[in-house]
Amino acid sequence: MDLNAQEKKAGFLQRVKDFANKLKDGVTKHVKNVHKFGKDDPRRIMHSIKVGLALTLVSMLYYVRPLFNSFGVSGMWAILTVVVVFEFTVGGTLSKGFNRGFATLTAGVLAVGAVHIARFCGHKGEPIVLGILVFSLAAAATFSRFFPRIKQRYDYGALIFILTFCMVAVSGYRTDEILVMAYQRLSTILIGGTICILVSIFVCPVWAGEDLHKMIANNIIKLANYLEGFEAEYFPSPEKTTKETNSCVGQYKSILTSKSTEDTLANLARWEPGHGHFRLRHPWKKYLEVAGLVRQCAFHFEILNGYLLSDVKAPQDFISKIQEPCSILIREASEALKAIANSIRTMTRDCLCVNAHIENSKNAIENLRVALKSLSPEIDKDLLEIIPGVTMASILIEIVNCVEKISKAVEELSGLANFKERLDPKLSPELGQHQLLHRGSVKPVLEGANEEKYNKSPHVLITVHDEQPPINEKKVLGAKKARVDVVFDYVFDVVQPELPELPWLDCSDLFGHMAHKPLALSEPPSSLSPTNSAICN
Repeated sequence: MDLNAQEKKAGFLQRVKDFANKLKDGVTKHVKNVHKFGKDDPRRIMHSIKVGLALTLVSMLYYVRPLFNSFGVSGMWAILTVVVVFEFTVGGTLSKGFNRGFATLTAGVLAVGAVHIARFCGHKGEPIVLGILVFSLAAAATFSRFFPRIKQRYDYGALIFILTFCMVAVSGYRTDEILVMAYQRLSTILIGGTICILVSIFVCPVWAGEDLHKMIANNIIKLANYLEGFEAEYFPSPEKTTKETNSCVGQYKSILTSKSTEDTLANLARWEPGHGHFRLRHPWKKYLEVAGLVRQCAFHFEILNGYLLSDVKAPQDFISKIQEPCSILIREASEALKAIANSIRTMTRDCLCVNAHIENSKNAIENLRVALKSLSPEIDKDLLEIIPGVTMASILIEIVNCVEKISKAVEELSGLANFKERLDPKLSPELGQHQLLHRGSVKPVLEGANEEKYNKSPHVLITVHDEQPPINEKKVLGAKKARVDVVFDYVFDVVQPELPELPWLDCSDLFGHMAHKPLALSEPPSSLSPTNSAICN
């Protein structure tokens, strides 16, 4: 008996101990999840604090006696307004706030008018008239919610209109102080909505437009990362591990289901005032156009990913022959997407860089076509075996076309949104964008005894004084002043023979990049005509 009692006691203590351990593990797990959830986006924590602050402020309508005497129990409508109006973003709060305020004002005025009209019909006819008006306006407002534009932007306002009109009109049948009741409810709702808007804008604001802007740029980066991962997977190399490439390959899938989020953010962004780099009437619709093209490109990636995961592969010798043009195509398209994403993120124009990568990818397409034509005898023999490889190449070509469309759409967006021009990174920051890097002079070459007729000489001497800025001379050993004499054997179409000599001219436009590139003679401009040759000393 003692053994059984001891065993039962030990079993009970063990169960209690196990329960305590499980409870501790569960609490620890939930705390870690909450910490991770808040760490992923700290704005969520701040939003919770903002809602608590707004509710505390609006509760003063009850706590402060003078305010309570003015509004009475209608102060509860202010608290209800804060709960239902306060949203995560400024655009969401403004949308609901204005919808609720305008709908309450309109419905209150109509309800008061309906009650007064119904009272002219006598005691028996009053409820009949009110019933007809409630039915008509409620049905009409409900039907209007099915229109796409109203559903998208004013659905909450239509709902509040129905609620307010019915409450004021129906309750006005049993009370004589309908104007006082309407005034108190409208005032408290406006107070609650105003507090929500002020707290949302001035306390750590979260802008829907900025979220949409970043989302589009991040989605384009995901496309670029997928292309890099696809190259490493389809044309494997020891430089990248399988774990890294798998993480890149799966990133594009979130783009396929991002349409609803993008539409919501664009709709809320239209309600927001101008802030930061985003002016009042920012072209948010253009963002949706860019997002649609990005999603279209992601669908091509979904098809491409099917060939990547398929067990049916093209012969290795065929893949090796098309690997070089395909790799160049993939890398250039990826770099173009990164340049586009960086242009959106920094709100700067970088058309030259993007267009250069797109042109390189088009050249790679031509090289790929040449490689496929050279394999035409093998294609006739093993057509079924190489179909996966040829299909993969055709999808890559379509992806380049999608990248070009995205580039054009972003270029249009940059014009509408007033993106800044990207500064030339080769210009020295100490000198500034508009300070001269080179100075020089232009004068005719004197030909021996014909010095008095030098103004008719076809030769022009350009002297360039290449001077590095003082700060760079200290940093770079052996920095020297350089003098370059260039003789262009071109004849000016327009000559002023009456002048004793050609004026000294500023050559900064001609030699703006001399410090970074070797001197090279290009074709003469349209105002010059070549005669014999050009000499460089």
